[in-house]
Amino acid sequence: MWSWKQMAALVPHAAGDDVDWAACLQAFPQLELARTTPQDPVFHAEGDVWTHTQMVVRELLEDGDYARLAPAERETVFLAALLHDVAKCSTTQVDDHGRISQPGHSRKGALDARLMLWEAGAPVAQREAICRLIAVHQMPFFAFADSRRGLSPEFIVRELSWQVDLHLLVLLARADIRGRICPDVGNVLVNIELLRELALEEGCLRTPRRFASAETAVRYFRGAELHPDYALHEEPGSQVVVMCGLPASGKNTWVAQHHPGLPVVSFDDARAELGLRHGQNEGAAAHLAVDKARALLRAGAPFVWNATHLSRQMRGKSVDLCLAYGARVQLVHLEAAKPVLLERNRNRDTTLSNAALLSMLHRWEVPLPTEAHGLQLLASERP
Repeated sequence: MWSWKQMAALVPHAAGDDVDWAACLQAFPQLELARTTPQDPVFHAEGDVWTHTQMVVRELLEDGDYARLAPAERETVFLAALLHDVAKCSTTQVDDHGRISQPGHSRKGALDARLMLWEAGAPVAQREAICRLIAVHQMPFFAFADSRRGLSPEFIVRELSWQVDLHLLVLLARADIRGRICPDVGNVLVNIELLRELALEEGCLRTPRRFASAETAVRYFRGAELHPDYALHEEPGSQVVVMCGLPASGKNTWVAQHHPGLPVVSFDDARAELGLRHGQNEGAAAHLAVDKARALLRAGAPFVWNATHLSRQMRGKSVDLCLAYGARVQLVHLEAAKPVLLERNRNRDTTLSNAALLSMLHRWEVPLPTEAHGLQLLASERP
Protein backbone atom coordinates (compact mmCIF):
# COMPACT_ATOMS: atom_id res chain seq x y z
CA MET A 1 0.00 0.00 0.00
CA TRP A 2 1.26 3.46 -0.90
CA SER A 3 1.74 6.11 1.76
CA TRP A 4 0.53 9.69 1.48
CA LYS A 5 4.14 10.86 1.08
CA GLN A 6 4.57 8.55 -1.92
CA MET A 7 1.29 9.71 -3.44
CA ALA A 8 2.19 13.37 -3.04
CA ALA A 9 5.51 12.68 -4.77
CA LEU A 10 3.58 11.79 -7.95
CA VAL A 11 2.46 15.40 -8.37
CA PRO A 12 4.21 17.34 -11.17
CA HIS A 13 5.13 20.98 -10.65
CA ALA A 14 4.52 22.27 -14.18
CA ALA A 15 3.44 21.36 -17.69
CA GLY A 16 6.88 20.21 -18.74
CA ASP A 17 7.14 17.65 -15.97
CA ASP A 18 6.38 14.04 -16.82
CA VAL A 19 3.52 12.13 -15.20
CA ASP A 20 4.43 8.63 -14.10
CA TRP A 21 1.22 6.96 -15.24
CA ALA A 22 2.34 3.48 -14.22
CA ALA A 23 3.03 4.73 -10.70
CA CYS A 24 -0.39 6.43 -10.60
CA LEU A 25 -2.04 3.11 -11.37
CA GLN A 26 0.03 1.40 -8.69
CA ALA A 27 -0.86 4.05 -6.12
CA PHE A 28 -4.58 3.85 -6.93
CA PRO A 29 -5.35 0.30 -8.16
CA GLN A 30 -9.02 1.17 -8.71
CA LEU A 31 -7.90 3.26 -11.68
CA GLU A 32 -6.93 0.04 -13.48
CA LEU A 33 -10.65 -0.53 -14.03
CA ALA A 34 -10.82 2.82 -15.83
CA ARG A 35 -8.95 1.25 -18.74
CA THR A 36 -11.95 -0.93 -19.58
CA THR A 37 -14.78 1.38 -18.44
CA PRO A 38 -16.68 2.77 -21.43
CA GLN A 39 -18.22 6.24 -21.68
CA ASP A 40 -21.03 7.76 -23.72
CA PRO A 41 -19.45 8.44 -27.15
CA VAL A 42 -21.52 11.60 -27.53
CA PHE A 43 -19.79 13.29 -24.61
CA HIS A 44 -16.61 11.20 -24.57
CA ALA A 45 -15.63 10.33 -28.12
CA GLU A 46 -12.07 9.86 -26.86
CA GLY A 47 -13.05 6.46 -25.46
CA ASP A 48 -12.57 4.85 -22.06
CA VAL A 49 -12.33 6.55 -18.66
CA TRP A 50 -8.55 6.10 -18.35
CA THR A 51 -7.97 7.83 -21.69
CA HIS A 52 -10.16 10.71 -20.54
CA THR A 53 -8.42 10.88 -17.14
CA GLN A 54 -4.99 11.18 -18.77
CA MET A 55 -6.27 13.91 -21.09
CA VAL A 56 -7.72 15.82 -18.12
CA VAL A 57 -4.49 15.64 -16.15
CA ARG A 58 -2.48 16.86 -19.17
CA GLU A 59 -4.88 19.78 -19.67
CA LEU A 60 -4.55 20.67 -15.99
CA LEU A 61 -0.77 20.76 -16.24
CA GLU A 62 -0.98 22.93 -19.38
CA ASP A 63 -3.15 25.50 -17.58
CA GLY A 64 -0.94 28.50 -16.77
CA ASP A 65 -2.58 28.88 -13.35
CA TYR A 66 -1.41 25.43 -12.26
CA ALA A 67 2.29 26.32 -12.01
CA ARG A 68 1.43 29.37 -9.91
CA LEU A 69 -0.25 27.30 -7.21
CA ALA A 70 1.35 26.56 -3.85
CA PRO A 71 2.73 22.99 -3.56
CA ALA A 72 -0.16 21.77 -1.38
CA GLU A 73 -2.67 23.28 -3.83
CA ARG A 74 -1.00 21.47 -6.74
CA GLU A 75 -1.22 18.21 -4.81
CA THR A 76 -4.89 18.81 -4.09
CA VAL A 77 -6.04 19.66 -7.61
CA PHE A 78 -3.76 17.12 -9.34
CA LEU A 79 -5.05 14.23 -7.22
CA ALA A 80 -8.61 15.47 -7.65
CA ALA A 81 -8.10 15.41 -11.43
CA LEU A 82 -6.51 11.96 -11.32
CA LEU A 83 -9.39 10.56 -9.23
CA HIS A 84 -12.32 12.67 -10.43
CA ASP A 85 -13.90 9.77 -12.36
CA VAL A 86 -12.59 6.91 -10.21
CA ALA A 87 -16.13 5.68 -9.48
CA LYS A 88 -17.32 5.50 -13.08
CA CYS A 89 -16.33 1.84 -13.12
CA SER A 90 -18.81 1.04 -10.33
CA THR A 91 -21.65 3.30 -11.50
CA THR A 92 -21.79 2.49 -15.22
CA GLN A 93 -25.24 1.79 -16.64
CA VAL A 94 -26.28 0.97 -20.22
CA ASP A 95 -29.91 1.61 -21.14
CA ASP A 96 -32.07 -0.26 -23.64
CA HIS A 97 -30.83 2.00 -26.44
CA GLY A 98 -27.17 1.39 -25.68
CA ARG A 99 -26.60 4.81 -24.09
CA ILE A 100 -23.97 4.79 -21.35
CA SER A 101 -24.29 6.78 -18.14
CA GLN A 102 -22.57 6.87 -14.74
CA PRO A 103 -25.11 8.46 -12.38
CA GLY A 104 -23.77 9.48 -8.99
CA HIS A 105 -20.14 8.91 -9.95
CA SER A 106 -19.02 12.22 -8.46
CA ARG A 107 -20.46 11.53 -5.00
CA LYS A 108 -19.34 7.89 -5.06
CA GLY A 109 -15.92 8.94 -6.30
CA ALA A 110 -15.48 11.27 -3.33
CA LEU A 111 -16.19 8.36 -0.99
CA ASP A 112 -13.82 6.02 -2.84
CA ALA A 113 -11.07 8.64 -2.79
CA ARG A 114 -11.65 9.28 0.92
CA LEU A 115 -11.08 5.64 1.79
CA MET A 116 -7.94 5.35 -0.34
CA LEU A 117 -6.42 8.54 1.02
CA TRP A 118 -7.43 7.71 4.61
CA GLU A 119 -5.65 4.36 4.40
CA ALA A 120 -2.60 6.17 2.96
CA GLY A 121 -2.49 8.57 5.92
CA ALA A 122 -3.31 11.78 4.05
CA PRO A 123 -3.78 14.88 6.25
CA VAL A 124 -7.47 15.20 7.09
CA ALA A 125 -8.01 18.75 5.79
CA GLN A 126 -6.17 18.16 2.51
CA ARG A 127 -7.85 14.82 1.96
CA GLU A 128 -11.25 16.44 2.34
CA ALA A 129 -10.24 19.27 0.00
CA ILE A 130 -9.53 16.62 -2.65
CA CYS A 131 -12.72 14.69 -1.97
CA ARG A 132 -14.90 17.81 -2.04
CA LEU A 133 -13.47 18.80 -5.42
CA ILE A 134 -14.30 15.34 -6.76
CA ALA A 135 -17.83 15.50 -5.34
CA VAL A 136 -18.68 18.77 -7.15
CA HIS A 137 -16.33 18.66 -10.14
CA GLN A 138 -19.17 18.99 -12.68
CA MET A 139 -21.05 21.80 -10.94
CA PRO A 140 -19.33 24.61 -12.92
CA PHE A 141 -20.66 23.04 -16.13
CA PHE A 142 -24.27 23.60 -15.13
CA ALA A 143 -24.47 26.48 -12.64
CA PHE A 144 -25.34 28.92 -15.42
CA ALA A 145 -26.60 26.47 -18.07
CA ASP A 146 -29.45 25.09 -15.98
CA SER A 147 -30.32 24.72 -12.35
CA ARG A 148 -30.69 21.04 -11.61
CA ARG A 149 -31.84 21.67 -8.05
CA GLY A 150 -33.83 24.82 -8.77
CA LEU A 151 -31.07 26.98 -7.29
CA SER A 152 -29.76 30.33 -8.51
CA PRO A 153 -26.15 30.69 -9.70
CA GLU A 154 -25.57 33.03 -6.73
CA PHE A 155 -26.65 30.37 -4.25
CA ILE A 156 -24.56 27.70 -6.00
CA VAL A 157 -21.43 29.86 -5.96
CA ARG A 158 -21.91 30.87 -2.32
CA GLU A 159 -22.50 27.29 -1.22
CA LEU A 160 -19.60 25.91 -3.23
CA SER A 161 -17.26 28.53 -1.77
CA TRP A 162 -17.86 27.02 1.68
CA GLN A 163 -16.99 23.57 0.42
CA VAL A 164 -14.03 24.07 -1.93
CA ASP A 165 -11.47 26.56 -3.15
CA LEU A 166 -13.35 27.84 -6.20
CA HIS A 167 -10.13 28.74 -8.00
CA LEU A 168 -9.06 25.08 -7.82
CA LEU A 169 -12.55 23.96 -8.86
CA VAL A 170 -12.37 26.21 -11.93
CA LEU A 171 -8.98 24.71 -12.88
CA LEU A 172 -10.36 21.19 -12.49
CA ALA A 173 -13.53 21.95 -14.46
CA ARG A 174 -11.60 23.59 -17.32
CA ALA A 175 -9.31 20.56 -17.53
CA ASP A 176 -12.27 18.18 -17.40
CA ILE A 177 -14.09 19.74 -20.35
CA ARG A 178 -10.94 20.29 -22.41
CA GLY A 179 -9.75 16.75 -21.71
CA ARG A 180 -12.41 15.08 -23.84
CA ILE A 181 -13.80 15.00 -27.36
CA CYS A 182 -17.37 16.27 -27.30
CA PRO A 183 -19.61 18.96 -28.77
CA ASP A 184 -20.20 22.37 -27.18
CA VAL A 185 -16.86 22.63 -25.34
CA GLY A 186 -16.83 26.39 -25.96
CA ASN A 187 -20.19 27.01 -24.26
CA VAL A 188 -19.21 24.94 -21.24
CA LEU A 189 -15.97 26.92 -20.90
CA VAL A 190 -18.09 30.10 -20.96
CA ASN A 191 -20.22 28.71 -18.10
CA ILE A 192 -17.09 27.94 -16.10
CA GLU A 193 -15.76 31.46 -16.66
CA LEU A 194 -19.12 32.94 -15.65
CA LEU A 195 -18.91 31.02 -12.37
CA ARG A 196 -15.40 32.35 -11.83
CA GLU A 197 -16.51 35.94 -12.50
CA LEU A 198 -19.47 35.61 -10.14
CA ALA A 199 -17.15 34.24 -7.45
CA LEU A 200 -14.92 37.29 -7.91
CA GLU A 201 -17.94 39.59 -7.58
CA GLU A 202 -19.01 37.77 -4.41
CA GLY A 203 -15.47 37.92 -3.01
CA CYS A 204 -15.27 34.16 -2.65
CA LEU A 205 -12.94 32.82 -5.34
CA ARG A 206 -10.32 31.72 -2.80
CA THR A 207 -12.22 31.98 0.49
CA PRO A 208 -15.76 31.20 1.71
CA ARG A 209 -18.34 33.87 0.97
CA ARG A 210 -18.67 36.10 4.03
CA PHE A 211 -21.99 36.07 5.91
CA ALA A 212 -23.31 38.52 8.48
CA SER A 213 -23.30 35.75 11.09
CA ALA A 214 -23.01 32.01 11.48
CA GLU A 215 -26.76 31.90 12.10
CA THR A 216 -27.42 33.67 8.80
CA ALA A 217 -25.21 31.16 6.98
CA VAL A 218 -26.86 28.12 8.58
CA ARG A 219 -30.37 29.31 7.75
CA TYR A 220 -29.39 30.46 4.24
CA PHE A 221 -27.85 27.11 3.32
CA ARG A 222 -31.03 25.42 4.57
CA GLY A 223 -33.14 27.41 2.13
CA ALA A 224 -34.18 30.53 4.05
CA GLU A 225 -34.88 33.45 1.73
CA LEU A 226 -32.48 36.03 3.10
CA HIS A 227 -29.38 37.90 2.01
CA PRO A 228 -25.97 36.78 3.28
CA ASP A 229 -25.31 40.28 4.64
CA TYR A 230 -28.47 40.30 6.78
CA ALA A 231 -27.78 39.54 10.45
CA LEU A 232 -30.55 37.45 11.99
CA HIS A 233 -31.75 38.01 15.52
CA GLU A 234 -30.73 35.08 17.72
CA GLU A 235 -32.63 34.01 20.80
CA PRO A 236 -30.48 32.47 23.54
CA GLY A 237 -30.57 28.68 23.31
CA SER A 238 -28.51 25.56 23.85
CA GLN A 239 -24.91 25.34 22.77
CA VAL A 240 -24.65 21.83 21.33
CA VAL A 241 -21.51 19.95 20.33
CA VAL A 242 -22.48 17.23 17.84
CA MET A 243 -19.82 14.55 17.57
CA CYS A 244 -19.24 12.63 14.32
CA GLY A 245 -16.94 9.74 13.53
CA LEU A 246 -16.55 6.00 13.26
CA PRO A 247 -16.79 3.88 16.42
CA ALA A 248 -13.47 3.73 18.30
CA SER A 249 -12.28 6.99 16.75
CA GLY A 250 -11.82 8.51 20.21
CA LYS A 251 -15.02 10.53 20.61
CA ASN A 252 -15.60 9.59 24.25
CA THR A 253 -12.04 10.49 25.20
CA TRP A 254 -12.23 13.81 23.34
CA VAL A 255 -15.50 14.74 25.04
CA ALA A 256 -14.09 13.85 28.49
CA GLN A 257 -11.02 16.01 27.83
CA HIS A 258 -12.71 19.04 26.27
CA HIS A 259 -16.21 19.13 27.80
CA PRO A 260 -15.96 17.23 31.09
CA GLY A 261 -18.82 19.11 32.77
CA LEU A 262 -21.46 18.87 30.06
CA PRO A 263 -24.35 16.41 29.88
CA VAL A 264 -23.89 13.84 27.13
CA VAL A 265 -26.61 12.41 24.91
CA SER A 266 -25.34 9.10 23.53
CA PHE A 267 -26.91 6.29 21.55
CA ASP A 268 -24.41 3.90 23.15
CA ASP A 269 -25.55 4.99 26.61
CA ALA A 270 -29.16 4.60 25.51
CA ARG A 271 -28.43 1.05 24.33
CA ALA A 272 -26.75 0.23 27.61
CA GLU A 273 -29.66 1.69 29.58
CA LEU A 274 -32.08 -0.48 27.61
CA GLY A 275 -29.81 -3.56 27.75
CA LEU A 276 -29.40 -3.74 23.96
CA ARG A 277 -26.53 -5.04 21.86
CA HIS A 278 -25.11 -2.99 18.99
CA GLY A 279 -27.56 -3.16 16.08
CA GLN A 280 -30.41 -4.48 18.24
CA ASN A 281 -33.60 -2.39 18.32
CA GLU A 282 -31.81 0.77 17.22
CA GLY A 283 -35.15 2.59 17.04
CA ALA A 284 -35.74 2.26 20.78
CA ALA A 285 -32.24 3.49 21.59
CA ALA A 286 -32.59 6.44 19.22
CA HIS A 287 -35.99 7.35 20.70
CA LEU A 288 -34.57 7.42 24.23
CA ALA A 289 -31.57 9.54 23.16
CA VAL A 290 -33.76 12.01 21.27
CA ASP A 291 -36.08 12.40 24.25
CA LYS A 292 -33.09 13.31 26.42
CA ALA A 293 -31.88 15.79 23.80
CA ARG A 294 -35.32 17.42 23.61
CA ALA A 295 -35.39 17.92 27.38
CA LEU A 296 -31.99 19.65 27.33
CA LEU A 297 -32.98 21.77 24.32
CA ARG A 298 -36.21 22.89 25.99
CA ALA A 299 -34.19 23.95 29.01
CA GLY A 300 -31.66 25.82 26.84
CA ALA A 301 -28.88 23.77 28.43
CA PRO A 302 -25.53 23.10 26.72
CA PHE A 303 -24.72 19.46 25.99
CA VAL A 304 -22.77 17.06 23.80
CA TRP A 305 -24.56 14.79 21.35
CA ASN A 306 -22.17 11.86 20.98
CA ALA A 307 -22.92 9.49 18.11
CA THR A 308 -21.34 8.24 14.90
CA HIS A 309 -23.44 10.55 12.68
CA LEU A 310 -21.58 9.08 9.69
CA SER A 311 -23.89 10.18 6.90
CA ARG A 312 -25.19 13.66 6.21
CA GLN A 313 -28.72 12.31 6.43
CA MET A 314 -28.21 10.97 9.96
CA ARG A 315 -26.40 14.12 11.11
CA GLY A 316 -29.13 16.21 9.57
CA LYS A 317 -31.79 14.69 11.81
CA SER A 318 -29.85 15.62 14.96
CA VAL A 319 -28.80 19.06 13.71
CA ASP A 320 -32.31 19.90 12.48
CA LEU A 321 -33.76 19.02 15.88
CA CYS A 322 -31.25 21.31 17.59
CA LEU A 323 -31.92 24.16 15.16
CA ALA A 324 -35.67 23.80 15.68
CA TYR A 325 -35.07 24.79 19.31
CA GLY A 326 -32.82 27.70 18.37
CA ALA A 327 -29.60 25.96 19.43
CA ARG A 328 -26.15 26.82 18.16
CA VAL A 329 -24.46 23.70 16.77
CA GLN A 330 -20.76 22.91 16.55
CA LEU A 331 -19.88 19.76 14.59
CA VAL A 332 -16.73 17.93 15.69
CA HIS A 333 -15.58 15.21 13.32
CA LEU A 334 -13.00 12.89 14.85
CA GLU A 335 -11.12 10.09 13.14
CA ALA A 336 -8.19 7.75 13.62
CA ALA A 337 -5.89 5.81 11.31
CA LYS A 338 -7.25 2.42 10.24
CA PRO A 339 -4.78 0.28 12.29
CA VAL A 340 -5.43 2.40 15.39
CA LEU A 341 -9.18 2.22 14.89
CA LEU A 342 -9.24 -1.56 14.61
CA GLU A 343 -6.86 -2.03 17.54
CA ARG A 344 -8.98 0.18 19.76
CA ASN A 345 -12.15 -1.63 18.77
CA ARG A 346 -10.61 -5.03 19.52
CA ASN A 347 -9.52 -3.87 22.97
CA ARG A 348 -12.70 -2.15 24.10
CA ASP A 349 -15.85 -3.56 25.66
CA THR A 350 -18.20 -3.65 22.67
CA THR A 351 -20.45 -5.98 20.73
CA LEU A 352 -19.35 -4.33 17.48
CA SER A 353 -16.91 -6.51 15.53
CA ASN A 354 -14.13 -5.08 13.38
CA ALA A 355 -15.83 -6.53 10.31
CA ALA A 356 -19.05 -4.71 11.19
CA LEU A 357 -17.10 -1.51 11.85
CA LEU A 358 -15.42 -1.65 8.44
CA SER A 359 -18.77 -2.28 6.76
CA MET A 360 -19.81 1.18 7.97
CA LEU A 361 -17.20 2.85 5.77
CA HIS A 362 -19.48 2.94 2.73
CA ARG A 363 -21.66 5.45 4.63
CA TRP A 364 -18.76 7.68 5.72
CA GLU A 365 -19.54 11.23 4.65
CA VAL A 366 -17.35 13.76 6.42
CA PRO A 367 -19.32 16.89 7.44
CA LEU A 368 -19.30 20.06 5.35
CA PRO A 369 -18.98 23.57 6.81
CA THR A 370 -22.48 24.40 5.53
CA GLU A 371 -24.13 21.88 7.87
CA ALA A 372 -23.87 23.78 11.16
CA HIS A 373 -22.62 26.95 12.86
CA GLY A 374 -19.10 25.57 13.14
CA LEU A 375 -17.02 22.55 12.13
CA GLN A 376 -13.82 20.96 13.36
CA LEU A 377 -12.07 18.14 11.49
CA LEU A 378 -9.74 16.38 13.91
CA ALA A 379 -7.51 13.31 13.91
CA SER A 380 -7.12 11.58 17.27
CA GLU A 381 -3.74 10.34 18.33
CA ARG A 382 -2.78 6.79 19.25
CA PRO A 383 -3.36 6.34 23.02
